[in-house]
Amino acid sequence: MTIWDKVKEGIDKAGKAAHDVIDDGKTRLDAYRARESADKAAEAFGYALFRAMELGQELDTDSRNRLMQSLRERDADAHRLEAILANEKAADAAAPNAPHSADASSATPPSAPPTQV
Repeated sequence: MTIWDKVKEGIDKAGKAAHDVIDDGKTRLDAYRARESADKAAEAFGYALFRAMELGQELDTDSRNRLMQSLRERDADAHRLEAILANEKAADAAAPNAPHSADASSATPPSAPPTQV
């Protein structure tokens, strides 16, 4: 194998690692946005219910069903994306020597070794 083949192989590995990091970042951002959207749907449902109760009424069936369906859809999307992230993290833990995006973009810092007293 010539030096140029080794250089090309190294560049290819670096490109794949960068692509994995970008994909992981996109998934994390999508999951965050989906969770934010579900929270807003829950907030809208809560406010509608609160307003109806303040007026001494019940939330009308059409509004309740519409708000609940919106919340269900957004919550399901958030759970789906969070499951994808959890599966990627589990795959990373199973193959510690394989470079993967979660290692490079982990939101939590590694824990410090315990100090001796």
